Amino acid sequence: MWTEEAGATAEAQESGIGNKSSSSSQIPVVGVVTEDDEAQGVFKAMDLNRVIKLLEETDKVGLEEKQLKFVKKLVQCYQNGLPLRDLAQIFKILNLCSGKIKNQPRFIESAYDIIKLCGLPFLKKKVSDEITYAEDTANSIALLGDLMKIPSSELRIQICKCIVDFYHAEPPKKHIPGYQQASSSYKIQMAEVGGLAKTMVQSMTLLENQLVEKLWVLKVLQHLSTSEVNCTIMMKAQAASGICTHLNDPDPSGQLLFRSSEILWNLLEKSSKEEVIQQLSNLECLLALKEVFKNLFMRGFSHYDRQLRNDILVITTIIAQNPEAPMIECGFTKDLILFATFNEVKSQNLLVKGLKLSNSYEDFELKKLLFNVIVILCKDLPTVQLLIDGKVILALFTYVKKPEKQKIIDWSAAQHEELQLHAIATLSSVAPLLIEEYMSCQGNARVLAFLEWCESEDPFFSHGNSFHGTGGRGNKFAQMRYSLRLLRAMVYLEDETVNKDLCEKGTIQQMIGIFKNMISKPNEKEEAIVLEIQSDILLILSGLCENHIQRKEIFGTEGVDIVLHVMKTDPRKLQSGLGYNVLLFSTLDSIWCCILGCYPSEDYFLEKEGIFLLLDLLALNQKKFCNLILGIMVEFCDNPKTAAHVNAWQGKKDQTAASLLIKLWRKEEKELGVKRDKNGKIIDFENLPGLSAEDFVTLCIIHRYLDFKIGEIWNEIYEEIKLEKLRPVTTDKKALEAITTASENIGKMVASLQSDIIESQACQDVQNEQKVYAKIQATHKQRELANKSWEDFLARTSNAKALKKAKRLQEKAIEASRYHKRPQNAIFHQTDIKGLNTTVPSGGVVTVESTPARLVGGPLVDTDIALKKLPIRGGALQRVKAVKIVDAPKKSIPT
Repeated sequence: MWTEEAGATAEAQESGIGNKSSSSSQIPVVGVVTEDDEAQGVFKAMDLNRVIKLLEETDKVGLEEKQLKFVKKLVQCYQNGLPLRDLAQIFKILNLCSGKIKNQPRFIESAYDIIKLCGLPFLKKKVSDEITYAEDTANSIALLGDLMKIPSSELRIQICKCIVDFYHAEPPKKHIPGYQQASSSYKIQMAEVGGLAKTMVQSMTLLENQLVEKLWVLKVLQHLSTSEVNCTIMMKAQAASGICTHLNDPDPSGQLLFRSSEILWNLLEKSSKEEVIQQLSNLECLLALKEVFKNLFMRGFSHYDRQLRNDILVITTIIAQNPEAPMIECGFTKDLILFATFNEVKSQNLLVKGLKLSNSYEDFELKKLLFNVIVILCKDLPTVQLLIDGKVILALFTYVKKPEKQKIIDWSAAQHEELQLHAIATLSSVAPLLIEEYMSCQGNARVLAFLEWCESEDPFFSHGNSFHGTGGRGNKFAQMRYSLRLLRAMVYLEDETVNKDLCEKGTIQQMIGIFKNMISKPNEKEEAIVLEIQSDILLILSGLCENHIQRKEIFGTEGVDIVLHVMKTDPRKLQSGLGYNVLLFSTLDSIWCCILGCYPSEDYFLEKEGIFLLLDLLALNQKKFCNLILGIMVEFCDNPKTAAHVNAWQGKKDQTAASLLIKLWRKEEKELGVKRDKNGKIIDFENLPGLSAEDFVTLCIIHRYLDFKIGEIWNEIYEEIKLEKLRPVTTDKKALEAITTASENIGKMVASLQSDIIESQACQDVQNEQKVYAKIQATHKQRELANKSWEDFLARTSNAKALKKAKRLQEKAIEASRYHKRPQNAIFHQTDIKGLNTTVPSGGVVTVESTPARLVGGPLVDTDIALKKLPIRGGALQRVKAVKIVDAPKKSIPT
């Protein structure tokens, strides 16, 4: 039990620790509780600060016994849990005890007992204690890792047990009134904050030859590595390489390998994968992995050993993705190829002599993993020779055949089907690198024969229960799909030996037949797979027929028919996401490669309204197809029959081909940002912002760049003729002279234009300079007039004669400006102000005699109306019952 009351206990007084009371808010107090005391609510308290002070003392007789005695009492007090508020002082006591171990070995037991307490629940008095004491708790837990430096096996093991207990929280053994257990994940979070994972990784270097302690540390790291935060800390502490290099350390229990592989898995999944791979991509780590895998492959027979073997292979596969990993140098690549093929290709290597894989799930997974690692390894070109030596192509081709009923198969039907598909997929990556081995194994013949079986009506129940078997349940689509991928990969190598062999074996006719068969037997359930197969068939045909007229003739009308069939597809399906877009791209590619250039095929395509279908596709206005379709149309226009078909086409709303093409042109201009006026005329070809005269001079050359290049080529031809001392015939000589003269004239014209631009710029510079001078001159003139006006004003104010003279001139000017013939019914307003002694022009003054005086008002009139509307002049308006609006005079004399 805990108490907040303070006071020195009788027991503490006997020990000389404390003899006066203090407040619990200043000094944490722990009570030793008996059953009687608990019943009465009385607690014996212990002052932790005094225990710390006692442990800090030295050189006193009997001090060690007293220190050990009080640490033992402290342990008894906290046997039900540690309060968060006391944690910092308790760990300070632990640190002091650990510091005395070197010279006073008896303190090992004290430190051991306190560490054991850390596995107990942490207790909080307030809900906020977890936040309030978070920093103290994190620092305290971090101290556990530092204590691993103490060379005590018991102490190290107890530290590890304590940390493992963080992940297996148990309720307090006894309920303590006023306290509740901290959240179950609190210790784990504080371990992350304190960086405990780093010190535990570093402690591994202290345990080279101490297997038991090492296994405990690995168990701790296994628990810590379930957190992304800890994995990042461990990765930065080089945990991956440190653990991997010791995989082969002696361990009869087998725990070292299991826990190490689990930690490596977690590091790869929960921290920077690239950084972990980099740490493991060294010779020492790969040699360790290699030896572990070999031992498990050759001597592991238990279910557990096989699982561990597969885990190590997956980790190796991930490392092999790094091209810098020395997989070949350490001999791991060679061994992996041997293990992947020993079942299919007989080998005398002692590593696999007498070995046999079972049809267990683990061995089945191993086989697939080995196929997968071959695909990864073949990306490194130096691996090619090892693949040749290992006869990988031959081994993989053992799966490319129809099932044999009477042969005893080690694998189940479902397993064999999945391995078959995986092997064909692996061939698609490996075979293009090993063309000679592919041909020596009669690869084309094997694949084509397998495709015949795929297309046949032979009864076959496929399981389709794997990644590669998607969409192939109850049919042979999966086998056909991967076989066509393999053929497509080989055809697109553009190796004439391979392609010629395929054509001689009737591949073109076979592909067309498969396509037509799929058209005649539509399968809506597996529509996406069917579309992929059709796309691959068209791509294979394109690769075989491109640049070969004879093969295009073999493609013939049957090939044109399947192309036209695809082009008639409902345009709405292009947006379905099933693969119609890809199929259409493949179809357009096949038109280019299999039809164009073969006149009989072109004519047949035209007869079947192929041009109409192309223009229909073009009218869909899908940019991804436009370039390809337009290119095909240009090539078809070499055929004289094409123009009539183009002109005859009509789209929606009677659109013609010409209007369609012009519309596409305008769309392209808009995307390019070409500006036009309201009539459609281009307004900015040369209206480029920010260009200087020098830039425009360069622009002239850019405009005529092609002309200059042509002239340059003809000039080189002319010079070569002169060097070889040849004399062209009269006609050629005249043509050559005309071309040379034209090139020179273009150069002269550009030079003249450049001179005009430079001259125009010079004139513009002069004009700009004159404008600046005129502006300066006007500024000076204005300043002179202002000075003269000021002088005249001063003369009028200081000289009476000047004032009288100015007055007479003003009156004459006024009189001269008046209109002397007065119109009838006109009202004359006097503009002179009597008694005015000034010659400064005054503002216009008009006295309207018709305005009633009551409306003019004065400064003391009622202001109610003034609040609503501002007065015109003469103060506020008067309140009146009604106001009659007087019409303005028809004519008036200007003032």
